[in-house]
Amino acid sequence: MKKYMATQSRSMSSFSRLAFVALLCGGCLIGFSAIFVRISPVGPIATAFYRMFIPLPLLWGYLLLSEHRTELRRNTFRYRGAAYAVVLMAPGLFFACDISFWHQSLMFTTVSNANLLGNLAPIFVTLVAWRIFQERISALFVFGMICALGGTLLLMGGSLRLSPQQFMGDMLAVVSAVLYAGYQLSINRLRRHFSTVMLMGWTSLVATPPLLLLSLLSREQILWGGDDFRRGLAVLLGVGLGCQLAGQGLIVYAMKKLPASFASVTLLVQPLVAALTAWLMLGERLGPVEVAGGVVVLTGILLAQRGSVLANAKVQRI
Repeated sequence: MKKYMATQSRSMSSFSRLAFVALLCGGCLIGFSAIFVRISPVGPIATAFYRMFIPLPLLWGYLLLSEHRTELRRNTFRYRGAAYAVVLMAPGLFFACDISFWHQSLMFTTVSNANLLGNLAPIFVTLVAWRIFQERISALFVFGMICALGGTLLLMGGSLRLSPQQFMGDMLAVVSAVLYAGYQLSINRLRRHFSTVMLMGWTSLVATPPLLLLSLLSREQILWGGDDFRRGLAVLLGVGLGCQLAGQGLIVYAMKKLPASFASVTLLVQPLVAALTAWLMLGERLGPVEVAGGVVVLTGILLAQRGSVLANAKVQRI
């Protein structure tokens, strides 16, 4: 029996490490989305629409034609009831609202403020996970989270500017962080009951119509053509298949085995990847302060990982 338990413990530890690697890889892939938005042939909200729409037929085709159709038919509706079908809509709604609020914030505040305040999601995720979901939060984890957030500030050149004129935009960015936290928490909890493909399919299905409507109301360019049609198509396929299907798929997969608070801090790797790709592909400045910020972000993530492991080890001993 002891040998069996030891084997199971090693297996769980290995799977958790695998989930951590998957989460990091997913966060890195999602980090490319900022570059895709910059070079997209359509508007920013329209780009988000294509991001959710392009994987939609692939996800639902797989759900309907594979063994997952049993999960779709029985677990979602018959056994778990209509309430679960409603709950499955939460991640998609959170995502669509997050995108809309964040893009609106860009109209009333600086890009640096919107980026930094929009990445405050780990604070809200950690508070909810601690108070409502009873996750153990160690002091080392909190220190790591603060380091990662501080590194994000340095990564943006310390360019946070607070002024009364930008208050509306700053508040919209904070609201987008709260909504992003809601997306992460809902995925983390639902992943305990549903497969990765199921959650990805529902999220895309629910988020696509609101994003299309918002892009139309914002009078953004939705269609494109001309000589750059192939280039534009490649960009949108990149954001849809690379960032959403592969990147977000890895994140959703990892959420089953990792605490929500730790997963949220790890996803702060996104602005680091965005800064590096902007430097390599767009020639944007990346000075000593930004490099130091990237190092601090990675250090904070590693400290948070260590703190999360220690907290979970205490729970298992108890």
